[in-house]
Amino acid sequence: MSQEERPKSGYYYPNLIVRIYLEAIEEVMGTNGLKALLNLANMQHLIGNFPPANLSKEFDFADFAHLNEAMEMMYGPRGGRALSLRAGRKAFDQGLKNFGAMVGVADKAFRLLPLKLRMKVGLGAMAKAFSTTSDQICYVEEKEDHFLYVIERCPVCWGRHADSPICHAALGIIQEGVNWGTGGMQFKIAEVTCIARGDPACNFVIPKEPIE
Repeated sequence: MSQEERPKSGYYYPNLIVRIYLEAIEEVMGTNGLKALLNLANMQHLIGNFPPANLSKEFDFADFAHLNEAMEMMYGPRGGRALSLRAGRKAFDQGLKNFGAMVGVADKAFRLLPLKLRMKVGLGAMAKAFSTTSDQICYVEEKEDHFLYVIERCPVCWGRHADSPICHAALGIIQEGVNWGTGGMQFKIAEVTCIARGDPACNFVIPKEPIE
């Protein structure tokens, strides 16, 4: 299905987020790998021509979802998942951590906060960064033994249907964000519900205790 034929969502990511994600995919897959992916996704116009580094909301959620779907078509569900995870982590590390709402998370005062408060503040800042710069709707809820990162309008799985959660790029971004915000600690983070599966939101569980 060509980009013109694909039903649009009417919701958008800013150019900069998509540019960072494409740069991350290129680093993970290589230039030829990215070129093959964009050809498969019928997004040839992006080859050597990434969106500009600005916050204009011009990249439709349906196209972002199709880009991730093409990765699974190209490498299979397991391979596509691994690559999307890596690209998501790389995208956070390469640029998303520098978004406005995340800047304070690098301050020395933030690093001195107790671990659970650091996680709460950091996850909240990440959700705010996406909600304020894009049409993505996300927020964080605190439970007794975990945090719940909720995406109610998700660009990763927009218009897709699956039997299990498929927002691997979002999971990678959250994984790297938590890793960065906690000074390198690892947590067993999982997507437990997904809109593509018929759930009302894409929910990610982040335990309050790190992996030992």
